[in-house]
Amino acid sequence: MSKLTDAFKNQKAFIPFVAANDPDFDGTVNNVVALAQGGADIVELGIPFSDPIADGPVIQAADLRALKDDPDLPMDTIFDMVKEIRKQTDVPLVFLTYLNIVFRYGYEAFTARCEELGIEGLVIPDMPLEERNELEPIAEKHHVDLIPLVTPISGDRIEKIAASATGFIYVVSSLGVTGERSEFANGLTDLVNRIRKVTDVPTAIGFGIHTTEQATEMAQIADGAIVGSACVNIVAEYGRQAPAKLTDYTKQMKAAVNANPVR
Repeated sequence: MSKLTDAFKNQKAFIPFVAANDPDFDGTVNNVVALAQGGADIVELGIPFSDPIADGPVIQAADLRALKDDPDLPMDTIFDMVKEIRKQTDVPLVFLTYLNIVFRYGYEAFTARCEELGIEGLVIPDMPLEERNELEPIAEKHHVDLIPLVTPISGDRIEKIAASATGFIYVVSSLGVTGERSEFANGLTDLVNRIRKVTDVPTAIGFGIHTTEQATEMAQIADGAIVGSACVNIVAEYGRQAPAKLTDYTKQMKAAVNANPVR
């Protein structure tokens, strides 16, 4: 079983996100460890990118902060951050990245390094189902899950996307980019039910979730909740003092998703 899938076993999963190198190398390490200490089941680590098409203003600002001192931040530096993280926690890690970053590093070299450091999966928003074939066999060889995104407008592609999924399925709660929201798309329950008809791979809903009430609601529908902008806002506000705040926030959100029975 995938380590990511295993993170959902007998529980609802909470998956927070922070951006690499925000505020800096040591801050990234401390933030991820803090999320793990708060009870995160999987941590999503964003690789800063100059054109993050799926991300809203909060995460775009985090990327700008991360790239401020070095617009060409080497991928090897981010791998070194993970190496330091792995000295303190074995929490499952997932990269959120864009395909050009993986392509430039080299599919084989990138996924081999992920395997070496315990990066269990990749979320690549600009890689549609039709383009997975060039990366998928290489990632599979190195035991790296390619986490697909399913949106409210995936239509008749939902079953095709879900059928080939491993790890977990990222269910996008709303149209548009990331960012805190007060309302979500209608039909999320039906969307998750369609996915479950073709696969047992767990689902986690993301985009916009930031309160405990929302986390509870989304975990009633799916197998877990993903939170990005709220965590990034904590980092932006508290800087190097963010880890304690991230731990407290994670404890609250983890308790909220666990208020629901597992299916």
